[in-house]
Amino acid sequence: MPSSEQRTDAAIIIRSLGKVYRMFDRPADRFKQAFMWGRRQYYREFWALRDISFDVYPGEMVGILGRNGSGKSTLLQIVAGTLAPTTGTVQVRGEVAALLELGSGFSPDFTGRENVYFNGALLGLSQRQVNGYFEAIEAFADIGEYIDQPVRTYSSGMMVRLAFAVQVFAARRILIVDEALAVGDEGFQRKCIATMERFQADGGTILLVTHDTQTVVRMCSRAILIDHGRRLAYGRSKPVADIYQKLLYSTRTQVESLRAELARVEGLADAVAMRDNGEEKEVSNGELTAVPASEPPADLDAPPVKTSETVYGTGEAEITDVAMYDERERRTSVLAAGRRCSLRYRVRFAAEAAAVSFGMMLKTREGVDVAGVSGGSLGRRLPLVRANQTVEVRFDLTLNLGPGTYFLNAGVGCVRNGEEVFLQRRVDVAAIRVVPGDDRHLYGLAYVDPRLTCRVVNEEAAPHA
Repeated sequence: MPSSEQRTDAAIIIRSLGKVYRMFDRPADRFKQAFMWGRRQYYREFWALRDISFDVYPGEMVGILGRNGSGKSTLLQIVAGTLAPTTGTVQVRGEVAALLELGSGFSPDFTGRENVYFNGALLGLSQRQVNGYFEAIEAFADIGEYIDQPVRTYSSGMMVRLAFAVQVFAARRILIVDEALAVGDEGFQRKCIATMERFQADGGTILLVTHDTQTVVRMCSRAILIDHGRRLAYGRSKPVADIYQKLLYSTRTQVESLRAELARVEGLADAVAMRDNGEEKEVSNGELTAVPASEPPADLDAPPVKTSETVYGTGEAEITDVAMYDERERRTSVLAAGRRCSLRYRVRFAAEAAAVSFGMMLKTREGVDVAGVSGGSLGRRLPLVRANQTVEVRFDLTLNLGPGTYFLNAGVGCVRNGEEVFLQRRVDVAAIRVVPGDDRHLYGLAYVDPRLTCRVVNEEAAPHA
């Protein structure tokens, strides 16, 4: 992602990109400025972007993260060619299709069908090409008879369905998507994701802006975090997403410390992830113990699972002794699928807290949320915990997970001024291995305890399996 990379086949090359706007306090100041010819300045400069550089390569999906107003959409508009930069250069090698705003480029008085052809023309497609795509676009959008109704009658979900369909079928090499996946039902969102995955597999390049860190972690190989118009962090998507979470939920002092640390390593997210603990640590939750004799033995010779922990919060509480226990109350990092277990930890409070909630999360090795719960969602909060008190926390679970490695999060928060505040959250604090609960071979994330019954029909005395 930095300019020092040696690859020469980049689909998008951005160097020292900046965008500045003139901000006038009064409408009259704009008029006065027109006649000053540089002798006096009636405006303030606002840099929406400043000194942004990165490359994106064919077949790659890169996520853009950042809080509202950080400059993400401005960046995409410049890459798409709908906005000119003030400084720097953008080189795009290939045709670009961009879904930047809900219904952008749609005329509200045209029908959906007419807008498909109109947008196709804007994207450089001939009427014959749109004719060839139209049936697929109509099927993908799946808005029925509304395709021949004026767009002003559409719901937001219908609008984005049609807009996404046009863009994805018109895209030849580069697709730019800005928050489009936040609209629409779950089925349509899954269809969009599957389509982007196919587009990427065919060598397409995708820039994706979203606030959903799970989408970025699961779909993007790399990510960029923009903060106040500057590139704050870059690198593999998981470390960047972790830094974004810390940026959102840490105190002002902690955020400033994080920014200073990122500046020292020139924004390299992986370096910060390792320095959070000094280096990558080995997580073993005590000894790797075998599961009961009735269960398949774990691989006790396997090395401990490595993880890089991320910690954030106000610092008014400290989480310690995070561990999993099996159904026989033994502390372990090897557990059998489908069995009962418990996640336990202790929390020491440095300050008084009200409406206290404790939480946990299990994630895959790619950082995708598998299961999580909090005391707040269960209606179980402690009304008040005083300074210097310690609370023992226990979550009893049925481990309905497929075999594999999973990472643990633990958190504690409280309600303050009507808002939920993280006192501390420990991400990837520990890891567990889930082994099969019996000799059945299962695939995937979920343990569904399958039972198979089958019989041959239309034959006499058919045997049962």
